[in-house]
Amino acid sequence: MTVEGYKRRIIDDAIDELFPSFAAISIDGARAIGKTSTGRQRAKTILDLDLPEMRELVQADPKYLSRVDTPVLVDEWQNVPEVWDRVRRLVDSNSTGEQFILAGSAAPVGAHLHSGAGRIIRFRMRPLSIAERNLAAPTVRLRDLLSADIPDIQGSSDVELRDYVREIVASGFPQPRQMNDRARGIWLDDYIERVITHDFTEQGHRIRQPELLRGWLRGYASATASATTFAKIGASLDPGAPTGPTKKTSIAYRDVLSSLYLLDQVDAWSPSQKLLSRAALAPKHFLADPALAARLLNLNEVKLMSAAQPAINNGDRTHLGDFFEALVALSLQTYAQANDAQVSHFRDHDGRHEIDFIIHRGHGEAVGVEVKLKSAITDHDVRHLRWLKESLPDQIVDLVVINTGAHAYRRQDGVAVVPLALLTA
Repeated sequence: MTVEGYKRRIIDDAIDELFPSFAAISIDGARAIGKTSTGRQRAKTILDLDLPEMRELVQADPKYLSRVDTPVLVDEWQNVPEVWDRVRRLVDSNSTGEQFILAGSAAPVGAHLHSGAGRIIRFRMRPLSIAERNLAAPTVRLRDLLSADIPDIQGSSDVELRDYVREIVASGFPQPRQMNDRARGIWLDDYIERVITHDFTEQGHRIRQPELLRGWLRGYASATASATTFAKIGASLDPGAPTGPTKKTSIAYRDVLSSLYLLDQVDAWSPSQKLLSRAALAPKHFLADPALAARLLNLNEVKLMSAAQPAINNGDRTHLGDFFEALVALSLQTYAQANDAQVSHFRDHDGRHEIDFIIHRGHGEAVGVEVKLKSAITDHDVRHLRWLKESLPDQIVDLVVINTGAHAYRRQDGVAVVPLALLTA
């Protein structure tokens, strides 16, 4: 069932390649990021388990899935968790490709499911990456950077700092991108409120003090792009909050938000014994969409742009730099997944060396990435990348600075400089 006006996502290429070989796939991700539209592109039958009557039908008739025309999209499948095992058993009896698409925006509550390994192939969908927002025609592919062939780096765009700031607040959720600023703000506020008042309850976690969770979410948003501890995040409450959440409550918040695909942390990289003893292991914190973090902190385009002008903002560039890094992280996660790679970060215990992102395939080839909120890149900006290459010459296949400039090029020392708008999978 082709959806009119559907704009292809990067994940579509992988689904097109793999779905013919597998009977079932699962598209996982936060609510309202486009999973249903992507699934509808391929489905003859659509079962929306957000609808009470459809849930009742599927629950009452265990064989219903085997009688409908395939491919069948089971949307919000987590509302009837037994669907997962039913699909798994159907695939066991008939492994013909392109039968089932499961789309889910949360992990099912209290369900003990078989993994589905080898039967149900899982894809993570995220909000729109920069390449999917069509700001410019990308000229540099992560695939080539991972190839160890040292690709030529070139290309130009007219995307400026203000455009990136606008994208931070414009959101990667497809629906609010079409709205004016006020409507988009209301949409994002409603999204956050639904998480607090509805989604947590559906996940089996009753929120007795909503203001505590709101404060925790603001604390997490303030920790964007940092590796601060969850204890410190829990302490970052609004002045009106009575007391901070307990450690147990903070862990529950983290776990539920992760199950809703709203936390998208970047784990620490431990590449070898040589660097393992020096590596800090804390993850970097990111919400699924930088626009959610900006909204939680009441940051709009004007306020973020003021952080680019120290005289106006008392020299505080923290929020803008961190939120640009969050925009990069969101995009890199999508590009890496398309290349069967992972996104990590590296920081040693004493803070002498820090690499914003490491794109790697297991313990094999890796690309070091630094993020700079500037157009002109100096030797000082690449010192950590050069140290990384010197430390792991056989494993690091390329070095990249992602910045806000106009031109992509390779420096004389071999470091690629790539404006974010010119990078894709």
